[in-house]
Amino acid sequence: MLRMEDLDPQRSKQEFAAAAIEDLRWLGIRWQQGPDVGGPFAPYSQSERQQVYLAGLHKLIEQGLVYPCRCTRKDLAQLAQAPHEDEPLYPGTCRPLTSELSLDQPIEGGVNWRFRVPDGERIGFFDEYFGPQSFIAGEDFGDFLVWRKDGVPAYQLAVAVDDAAMQITEVVRGADLLKSTARQILLCRALSLSEQAWHHCRLIIDENGQRLAKRNDALSLRKLRASGVRPEELLRMAFRSYELPNSHRGPDL
Repeated sequence: MLRMEDLDPQRSKQEFAAAAIEDLRWLGIRWQQGPDVGGPFAPYSQSERQQVYLAGLHKLIEQGLVYPCRCTRKDLAQLAQAPHEDEPLYPGTCRPLTSELSLDQPIEGGVNWRFRVPDGERIGFFDEYFGPQSFIAGEDFGDFLVWRKDGVPAYQLAVAVDDAAMQITEVVRGADLLKSTARQILLCRALSLSEQAWHHCRLIIDENGQRLAKRNDALSLRKLRASGVRPEELLRMAFRSYELPNSHRGPDL
């Protein structure tokens, strides 16, 4: 299945989606369901699934698990106590007392919505690559965004809802999203959604130890194609750079 995670309207353009499909096919990756071929869980572009995410937000509001947040990015940058790898630990500026949570509050426009994490609760799961993992809510991560003030669902809510709705059984992604797994497990429990098996891969890094990413001007598949690199060369390099930990290594690896 190919799902186009094009939630951000400012950064997501149709030509980018078409280029991604073309590059993946060039690399030799095939799928049976997706925005270009359809399937039983269509639509496969998140920009077309707004009502699905809105229903999830309503359920969270009805349970008193989320609250409106009016903090700006500038506010959070000034209030952050310590740096975290993926996002600052929210200091709780807009967090209401439990007794103040409203179960029938309307969805306000122009505010962010945050999931109130159960402080002190340990969220554990088994990762097929890194083994047992656990994160403590309120310490390793704080109240996180589920809906942005511009009316766009946040990544955590969208992928949790979509993975369950599309019957995804195993999630394979980069190690930088290990902590996001703990957040998504909380959302799955709150929304009575099925949870997946998890496998987080080591990130491919450059000679300076930085992960390959657009923000660091890493070469895209399109640029590599234009330079004459063949898909089988890329795949060989990727497989050589990826080794399972010794504890997970089978007899033939």
